[in-house]
Amino acid sequence: MKVIVLGAGVVGTAAAWFLNKAGHEVTVIDRQPVAGNETSFANGGQISVSHAEPWANPSAPLKVLKWLAREDAPLLFRLRLDPAQWRWCARFMLECLPSRTRHNIEQIVRLGLYSRATLQALRAETGIAYDHLQRGILHFYTSEREFAAAIEPARVMREHGCDVQMVDTARCIEIEPALASARDRLVGGSYTPSDESGDAHTFSVELARLAQARGVHFLTETRILGLERSGDRVSAVHVVDVNGTPSALTADAYVMALGSYSALALRPLGISVPVYPAKGYSVTLPVRSAQAAPTVSLTDDEYKIVITRLGDRLRCAGTAELNGYDTGLNEVRCRAIADRLFALFPDAGERSRIRYWTGLRPATPSNVPLIGRSRIGNLYLDTGHGTLGWTHACGSGKALADIISGRTPEIDFAFLGGGQRGPRGVPQLAGT
Repeated sequence: MKVIVLGAGVVGTAAAWFLNKAGHEVTVIDRQPVAGNETSFANGGQISVSHAEPWANPSAPLKVLKWLAREDAPLLFRLRLDPAQWRWCARFMLECLPSRTRHNIEQIVRLGLYSRATLQALRAETGIAYDHLQRGILHFYTSEREFAAAIEPARVMREHGCDVQMVDTARCIEIEPALASARDRLVGGSYTPSDESGDAHTFSVELARLAQARGVHFLTETRILGLERSGDRVSAVHVVDVNGTPSALTADAYVMALGSYSALALRPLGISVPVYPAKGYSVTLPVRSAQAAPTVSLTDDEYKIVITRLGDRLRCAGTAELNGYDTGLNEVRCRAIADRLFALFPDAGERSRIRYWTGLRPATPSNVPLIGRSRIGNLYLDTGHGTLGWTHACGSGKALADIISGRTPEIDFAFLGGGQRGPRGVPQLAGT
């Protein structure tokens, strides 16, 4: 079939790769000049199966209330006169129920394990390089209460195949010696030795290059104006190229992988999805001291940030701000991330050469992405991955290629529409 993928972030690019591998003729459309140039550009860099406890969990409501007045809060709701935001928040509160949290952890772990294995197979097949490290991910805690609260989610993750293990302070420092400078703050951690890290932007650019060599056509610097619907099918996508020339492109199937903008693109078609932008921030800087900078990718529970070594750079990223489609860079939040990094690792990086970045993550209230067929027969969704787009990209892409090809995916997951797996957990989404 002829398939058009809307969006060339890490999710859309991975989908294009696997669709091509399945024998389809693939075109990818994106407004940026290269793949992975928006939300995938400077994310935290973790391939993190262990990051499976969703934001929506039983402890979240009280934390959100506590953080409302803090400009540097890890999760900041900026309430707007926006019905989509209010609907999203209402569903978020429902997902905080213990039964929903457990179900969502199960879905996120299953997809994460499958996706990481798919990425590893792709890497072995192609030799693709993206500053990746296979040293695991260490999630460290500075609060006894939060450390104790992490034991049960870790047990649930282990039930479903994630090799996460709870460790004490001494073991944290053994795993990552650079944490010795923060010994007096630590109370313990959880370590997943099979998790990985790497640069999502570099991966996207390199995978796009490999896909182009296989015949995938990338239309970059091309704005998507909208999808045209005829009955129960999409009949065309209207675009305008870099020269301002409009055109209508047709295909047998269309994949919606526009991240946070997927909800806006779907709305004129009568499809409503619970995807809302959660703005994240990152700082990137050169490593100053190889010994003082961590090489194991870290997650700081108190500040909800990740710290990842990418070659000779350090990437520190995290927090979430629900403020609509605002893309303005809030330096207060950026500086808070940088201050935390240097409080933990004073000699790790060159502060004078720091670079700030922000991007909109496509978040669902449950943190479970939307993958599968919509109620429009030839329109498929691959969106809503939130903070785990890099972790879930390859698994999502391979599973979606199976669905579009008429095959049952290898993974038991709550796919939409024609996924044929996980029937108990298929989300009931208005209009899909």
